Amino acid sequence: MNKEKVIELTITFVRQELSGEGSGHDWWHIYRVTEMTKTIAQEEGADQFICTMAALLHDLADEKVAGSEEKGLATVREWLTKQEIPLDQQGEIIEIIQTISFKGGHGKELTSIEAQVVQDADRLDAIGAIGIARCFTFGGSKGHLMHDPEEKPKEQMTEEEYRKRNGTAVNHFYEKLLKLKDLMNTSTGKELAKERHRFMQDFLEQFYAEWDGRR
Repeated sequence: MNKEKVIELTITFVRQELSGEGSGHDWWHIYRVTEMTKTIAQEEGADQFICTMAALLHDLADEKVAGSEEKGLATVREWLTKQEIPLDQQGEIIEIIQTISFKGGHGKELTSIEAQVVQDADRLDAIGAIGIARCFTFGGSKGHLMHDPEEKPKEQMTEEEYRKRNGTAVNHFYEKLLKLKDLMNTSTGKELAKERHRFMQDFLEQFYAEWDGRR
């Protein structure tokens, strides 16, 4: 198996699969997560091939993209088999994809450094300047309000409640985004999350000031 060739083919495949995706889970999200994954994997001594493949394929199994996790995982398995990736490596990649999602804070326990790396990279793309942009992009794609001062965030939810939540974009900061800094796994992820977290806090301060006509 030529790992570099498999990665090249997977990039082309994922770009095609996510063509036209407009909720913030598009190819460029995958690109950023993959590049960050490579950086963290290098720092943390994780398997670059497993991490890269999981990062490239992780959103194909997201129900927001695939319609259902089962359907998405079937697509991923079919692709990995087509690339003649050994079954043990297929299992590692699938395990990462199945465990890194936030799911309202009820995600599965991670079992490998590779899963920790990919999860940190994915979560870093949900915070900071890019995270803010993606939050409002996703909310707009679903017809959610930007902000409603009378609707308070629901910070404790079951996985089912989280998936069905139709709250405002601003409330999503409190329901997920501002929690991610303290949920990072790796030392590299924790360090990178600090500045992105602070940027979101500054954004919210400015947002509320403008909302109330104070500046």
